Amino acid sequence: MGGRVSPESPKGRGTFRDAIGIGLIGFGTVGTGVVRILMEKGELLKERLGAQLELVRIADVDLVRPRDVQVDASLLTTDAMEAIHHPQVDVVVELVGGIEPAKSFILEALGAGKPVVTANKALLAEAGEEILRALEETGVDLGFEASVAGGIPILKALREGLVANTISCIYGIINGTANYVLTMMERERLSFQEALANAQAEGYAEADPTLDISGMDAAHKAAILATMAFGRYFKAQEIYVEGIDRVDSKDILYAQELGYRVKLLAIIKGGDRVEIRVHPTMIPLDHSLAKVEGVFNAVYVEGDGVGPTMFYGRGAGEMPTASAVVADVVDIARDLLKGVGRRVPPFSYDKLDREVALKPMDEVVTRYYMRFTAQDRPGVLSKISGILASRHISIESVIQKGRREEGTVPVVMMTHEATERDVREALEEIDRLDVIGRKTVLIRVEDGGGW
Repeated sequence: MGGRVSPESPKGRGTFRDAIGIGLIGFGTVGTGVVRILMEKGELLKERLGAQLELVRIADVDLVRPRDVQVDASLLTTDAMEAIHHPQVDVVVELVGGIEPAKSFILEALGAGKPVVTANKALLAEAGEEILRALEETGVDLGFEASVAGGIPILKALREGLVANTISCIYGIINGTANYVLTMMERERLSFQEALANAQAEGYAEADPTLDISGMDAAHKAAILATMAFGRYFKAQEIYVEGIDRVDSKDILYAQELGYRVKLLAIIKGGDRVEIRVHPTMIPLDHSLAKVEGVFNAVYVEGDGVGPTMFYGRGAGEMPTASAVVADVVDIARDLLKGVGRRVPPFSYDKLDREVALKPMDEVVTRYYMRFTAQDRPGVLSKISGILASRHISIESVIQKGRREEGTVPVVMMTHEATERDVREALEEIDRLDVIGRKTVLIRVEDGGGW
């Protein structure tokens, strides 16, 4: 290991070190934030840790791009292996993102016996099996707090603070771009495309925002949260996902009229079979999650002992994410200073071998909002309600507006609880009716339990 080492510490625990060496791979936005924290908060971190966190090598493919921090040129390299295998590097920080070459870098570091800190949600959620095997074989530590909800310490809470609880449910607003777009659609009465353009202009959405608005970014994070909560590795590919691109400003206004707000929600529920889904969801206006606006994130967790808890803050950005990365580095450094390894299992459970089945989306039971575009003539409502009734779908309320749109009127219905399969089959039949002008809009509703 790196750093300066002397014989046994006075208390006989581990070895005394005055520095923990860090090899950073990826000097982009978050990497720059990590360097800034280590430089500006160096003395504070030393006081809290008992040793200096020392940047040994910084690897990046582009070393000439202007950055907001200045570092000694001798630390910079284009060779990631130098940041991994340098003898003074104790902890490797991977901030490249994506699947490859990030996976190879992490496996190389673990194979060399060096703990890793990453913010790479896509890798953990889509191709994490190899990483898990390497962790099992090497016994080396992995920190990934920054992979979910930026600076919000939700993974540490699940891993440690809530360790005595059986988790019943997790609801998360965990994509800031999507939340900003939906907020602007409601607040400024913008269309989806207008709100997205606004988010891009403000720097809250990428030039290609597909990962955010499709819901896949939230699905990556939901897979990690479910793995932490239930002790079985869940892949993002197993999760039902819908994005926000089909949400219409009309539906946001109807939701308000009905006492709800539309959010892109990650929903995770325990029980005999675990339920994991990501989609636009109507939640009651008086629930705390409904008040989370703009680029902020929030995660609501219920445990059988602690009851409802809520974690709120900035879910992305240079400094919030870098804050989470450095927190993981400090946790690992503390173990190294005490001469222990992986004191706390990275994914909360000692082994991710619990036999937990995933509930198919077709069997999910929830309430539904439906907006039909129907011809304004007698008998239309009875046709729709008849088909719903034939699939055991009970109507709670109906709003029929008089506004005509090319000979049709919007008919909005809220249902009682129904099964997803029944709802889909009913809507397929309804949308084939000659009195229906467009495909029916469907948004799921969550307002049961402790809400």
